[in-house]
Amino acid sequence: MAEKRRKYTKEFKAEAVRLLAGGDRSLAQIARDIGVSDTTLWGWAHRRSKAGEKVPSAASMTETEEVRQLRRENALLREEREILKKAMAFFARESK
Repeated sequence: MAEKRRKYTKEFKAEAVRLLAGGDRSLAQIARDIGVSDTTLWGWAHRRSKAGEKVPSAASMTETEEVRQLRRENALLREEREILKKAMAFFARESK
């Protein structure tokens, strides 16, 4: 016998998609936690994004944060390198 199709409120779906956009858990984990299938949750997020709403995936959220962190680190390393170049030039002049 086939399972009855469950209906979910708009609020429930919106909250599920908001959890997904939060980025701290995977789609599969959120789906398990709220008692829906991965495909169902993905479908809700996909429909919202097609409707023009910005719904980043959990993976893209963590990747975005990682890119931000790497850019900050890169800027700091460039700054440190410039300071070392200037120090090297200063000490090279002093030793002559």
